[in-house]
Amino acid sequence: MSAFEHPETVPGPATAEGACDGRVRFVLVRTSHPGNIGAAARAIRTMNCDRLRLVAPHRFPDQQATAMAAGADGVLDAAVVTDDLVAAIADCTLVLGCSARRRGIALEELAPREAAARALEASRRGAVAFVFGNERTGLENDELMSCHAMVRIPSADDFPSLNLAQAVQILAYEWRLASLASLPPAAAAARREPLADVDQLEHFFGHLAQTLQDIDFHKGRSPRTIMQRLRRLFLRANLEQREVRILRGIFDDTQRIARGRK
Repeated sequence: MSAFEHPETVPGPATAEGACDGRVRFVLVRTSHPGNIGAAARAIRTMNCDRLRLVAPHRFPDQQATAMAAGADGVLDAAVVTDDLVAAIADCTLVLGCSARRRGIALEELAPREAAARALEASRRGAVAFVFGNERTGLENDELMSCHAMVRIPSADDFPSLNLAQAVQILAYEWRLASLASLPPAAAAARREPLADVDQLEHFFGHLAQTLQDIDFHKGRSPRTIMQRLRRLFLRANLEQREVRILRGIFDDTQRIARGRK
């Protein structure tokens, strides 16, 4: 496969957003193709998760898994391999089994978004797991019976089967959305750059006014109206401190060029 020959890169360890989300485990059961393990590792890492568990994989570790992970090597290195599903989910308080088909068992069925919301709520009291079966047969009934509920992705009735890594990506994405939506306002604010304060903005506006003067922008006309409009524009923008520094750097270069031409 060409994807094995030309793997793309993915972001490295999380930084500004903190450590990877350790509340959720992604469990792959009896995976046949090692490339799908690597692709699943990449999928969860892009959603800030890193807990992968493998139940009786056909081949692992494997070069194809590493290639398809496309840089998510840390997820593969930390993957836990077990002989059976129960061992893989022993520390979880909620287990959701993903299946493309309705099975003849009495098990609550959830859509991916519902499953993510349920998992997020349960994660406040313990670890949770999303479980995915073999590429060809999916989860067996006895494996589903170890789960608290079943998750079905609403794919087309006449072509319902997704690639394993695609299914993992969908559930990881829904988990990510639910996790971000649950951030309290203070935590959400902490993830952003601090806003410029009044003192920084006043120095910024002074620098802007001087720059406009240095480049003869006003052509002898009063700068008052222009500066009033520019103040309103930049105040509406809620400038961050970093943005102010960038703009003032532009002003510095503009002034230096203007001085050189005089």
